[in-house]
Amino acid sequence: MLELHQGDVRLVLDPVNGGRVVSLTVGDLRLLRTPDDDPGGTHWGSFVMAPWAGRTRRGRFAFDGVEHQLEINSGEHSIHGTVRPRPWTVEEADPRRVRISCDFGPAWPFAGWAEQIIVVHDDRVELELWMHAADGPMPAVGGWHPWWQRRLERGAPAELELPAAAMYVRDAEGIAMPETISPPPPGPWDDCFTDLAGPCVLRWDGAFALAIESDCACVVVYDEPVDAICVEPQSGPPDALNHEPAVAEPGHPVVIHSTWRFPT
Repeated sequence: MLELHQGDVRLVLDPVNGGRVVSLTVGDLRLLRTPDDDPGGTHWGSFVMAPWAGRTRRGRFAFDGVEHQLEINSGEHSIHGTVRPRPWTVEEADPRRVRISCDFGPAWPFAGWAEQIIVVHDDRVELELWMHAADGPMPAVGGWHPWWQRRLERGAPAELELPAAAMYVRDAEGIAMPETISPPPPGPWDDCFTDLAGPCVLRWDGAFALAIESDCACVVVYDEPVDAICVEPQSGPPDALNHEPAVAEPGHPVVIHSTWRFPT
């Protein structure tokens, strides 16, 4: 485990277990769910989704005229990329900053790797994800999947401010389609939103506020659980490998950013 800290902010990272952020505390407030909240499960912390985010329909996509089949690992679909179960290598580390990397592995049909940089400040945590191609062009869609606590140690359950003008329509298989609806209908949600006018903000009444900033075009919100809420910046919607994804080339990675900002 690695611990990054600055002032009252403490972040614990597990490079071996998918490069996952295990915990984030600000003062005495534990913002992310930890393994103790889901013993034996995976609904905790925050992990990278790469080289695709969300579900890819039936695990199939085509790129440059070639059909590809991914491993099926979520019902009939493929979900959240290849790096979340893989060990990451610590490339650089100091008390406030870490840079880690992970090969996409044999489950991805292109040679490449992910690189993540995390920096802790007094009032924010900065996240940066690079998706590199090794041998030639490849599609690349990335994001982060944090499991935020629904309720902190004090105060009311979290409420989400979601400044999105549109939501992708899901079909009978639960997969986002290119079609969007405006304005988004009320939750609960397991849906992807776009046309964002600013950061999403989680507010725990009487306790804390957290702004989730990103340069990603989309955010997936999963607020159906009673004890957790996921707000996931993604560079494209679910099934984006089938809908004009960004393309990484050798020496020209796809790079995205997110910031978790909170008051000092």
